[in-house]
Amino acid sequence: MASSKKSDLKKAVAGILISLITIIVIFKFTETHLTWKVIYELDIRFLVVAIVFHIFFWVFWALRLKKLTEFLGMKISFKYSLETTLASGFLASITPSSAGGEPLRVKMLNDSGISFGVSSAIVLAERLLDAIFFISALPFIIFLSDYTTKFGIYSGVIFTIFFILFMLFMYYTFKDPKNVEKLSLRISKIIKRISSKKSDKIVSKINSELLLFRSASVELATISKIQFAFLYTITALIWIFEFLVPSAILLSMKTDPHWLESIVSQLFLVIISLAPLTPGSSGIAETGMLYFYSIFVGKIYLGSLIGLWRAITYYSNLVVGFIVNVRILQSRYIRNNKNEERKSS
Repeated sequence: MASSKKSDLKKAVAGILISLITIIVIFKFTETHLTWKVIYELDIRFLVVAIVFHIFFWVFWALRLKKLTEFLGMKISFKYSLETTLASGFLASITPSSAGGEPLRVKMLNDSGISFGVSSAIVLAERLLDAIFFISALPFIIFLSDYTTKFGIYSGVIFTIFFILFMLFMYYTFKDPKNVEKLSLRISKIIKRISSKKSDKIVSKINSELLLFRSASVELATISKIQFAFLYTITALIWIFEFLVPSAILLSMKTDPHWLESIVSQLFLVIISLAPLTPGSSGIAETGMLYFYSIFVGKIYLGSLIGLWRAITYYSNLVVGFIVNVRILQSRYIRNNKNEERKSS
């Protein structure tokens, strides 16, 4: 446990350092004296609005997670769903492509009584809903804004191709229960090579969870059109609120918010940030923001815009997520251990 905490702390520090160094470099290449003047004259009201937009991002993500479990006939409280969202946000911020958030959400859903297989299907559904929104929204927003870049378009096309390939892989792997058994056998061979002890129990458990994953995935794939429209709307709200953060920051700087251009740029940035290169896409996000926003935002606003944007959408995830993780560890594990010690005594 201690080594895991140290590893998480190192990753968090690495992500923050990469992000801060990138922002400092950006400040150096912009008109620094004017940038500081912009910061001093910020309209705090719109900065608060930007923070509220990010809070809505958390809230709607938690609502979607809660609804996905309900559509499978299970229930978790909104409070627990929000805790799960915030806690996973910390791990997502210290891992490439935000991949660390998913395993923690699966674990926390399992702690609430949902099997690992079903929990995995729910978390995968979250990712797929995000991907569907990105792919469907991108051409529509580009058409409305008449703003794009070749790099952004290429990124969107590559993302769409990978999404289609992944969906085909999932379909052919899990369309037939027999395929699940074949997959379990392959996994069992790998496990037996590593350790023969309790391998049969492990393989049996994996097979059971894979079948539950398949069943839950099929159930989610066959939900009604109204349910899907509801989930899609929540997903759209999640990302629209997050994409509005830069525009609110620009308003706080008393300049043009560039609503549509900013939303398109944020879509491009989210897709690019999925590249598994740095913790929380630190460095990539800042550089990408500089590239896209330099086309329509004045040079004097870029440094402070990028710094405030990362503070609201990235550093806040680290801070709030860390606090929630500590509270969860204290309430569930430390107190449980104390109760067990009292019972044994």
